[in-house]
Amino acid sequence: MTEPQPFTEHTADVIVVGAGPAGSTTAYYLAKAGLDVLLLEKTAFPREKVCGDGLTPRATKQLVSMGIDISEEAGWLRNKGLRIIGGGVRLQLDWPELAAYPNYGLVRKRDDFDEQLARQAQKAGARLHERCNVGAPIIDDRTGRITGVHAKMGEEKNPVTFHAPLVVAADGNSTRLSLAMGLHRREDRPMGVAVRTYFTSPRHDDDYLESWLELWDRRGAEDRLLPGYGWVFGMGDGTSNVGLGILDSSSAYKELDWREVLKAWCASMPEEWGYTPDNMTMPIRGAALPMAFNRQPHYTKGLLLVGDAGGMVNPFNGEGIAYAMESGQIAADVVVQAHARQTPGQRELALQRYPKVLKDTYGGYYSLGRAFVKLIGNPKIMKIATQRGLTHPMLMRFTLKMLANLTDPTGGDAMDRIINGLSKVAPKA
Repeated sequence: MTEPQPFTEHTADVIVVGAGPAGSTTAYYLAKAGLDVLLLEKTAFPREKVCGDGLTPRATKQLVSMGIDISEEAGWLRNKGLRIIGGGVRLQLDWPELAAYPNYGLVRKRDDFDEQLARQAQKAGARLHERCNVGAPIIDDRTGRITGVHAKMGEEKNPVTFHAPLVVAADGNSTRLSLAMGLHRREDRPMGVAVRTYFTSPRHDDDYLESWLELWDRRGAEDRLLPGYGWVFGMGDGTSNVGLGILDSSSAYKELDWREVLKAWCASMPEEWGYTPDNMTMPIRGAALPMAFNRQPHYTKGLLLVGDAGGMVNPFNGEGIAYAMESGQIAADVVVQAHARQTPGQRELALQRYPKVLKDTYGGYYSLGRAFVKLIGNPKIMKIATQRGLTHPMLMRFTLKMLANLTDPTGGDAMDRIINGLSKVAPKA
């Protein structure tokens, strides 16, 4: 009897690179449909991610669809809506009552949140490898298609190769896999950056997400209105997540140290809230927000892009998790259908549908968002919009639906029909 060979090569129907919300959702739906899926995550759970930790009803719907226990007993904090502060006005808006989405959002820390999704994918049958750092793609010299990936496994960084006829890039904004396949970021699409930290605070048990529409930098000779917004999200565990989201549509984007801006902004808060350096429980960290399909095509030569890798962040509000999970579900559905086709040509035809579905679903809405980003990049327009808009509750309810992308696709009210109509007629670029 011969000695068994060391197990260095793995094969599957699909390889998913990255076990964030996009990757884990993709892997979950693929495995649930009976496909053999490898889910490769470069770190080990639990692991920290920069995020506001606030989930809208759109993301909540995705968690329900995946069978995640979102009860308070399971550690989820529910929120009723959005509190908007700006222009001397404080407006509290409940999430809309819709047939398509629940009327509540959720809060949960990302280290724990991401692990729950990854474990759910495992339960469905996906094979998860943690501490698996994916490097270069394996490319077929004849066709130029990706047929697998090279990786390094574990603390010892043992080289391993994985093979599959399809690979899903769910490796975030940096998406080394997409870059290695020649897919670069589109410079004509907006980018943002988020910086955040946590404070021990008596405001931890807030049941509204809080958004500050006026982000002032008061450290110079003159106060300066910046292109972005601040947030305060109570975590329900004794801490608040406090952060900033900033757009690249202004010269301030590159010239300012946003960690220092966050410190200055927190220092301007009421003392009793506790947003002081002594109460900070985590370092200030930042991350890029790739918006409005900033990397395309979303399918090429055996590679599908989901979540941040494909620039799925909503340009209206910086939300990424809902779109990461939705794009993962869409990608999985397309792959499952393609897998059932009998010839390579038929499979390729089915896979080419993925970018078309994405553009039909989000293209018009994201085009509206890109126009919105250009407008609010002008501090004068932002100031007028904040001061005048917030005094009209009906207008702000419309704005909440628009910014959070929360409408009923059929049978909705007049606001829903206007937003859906605008999204339909806008270019699907």
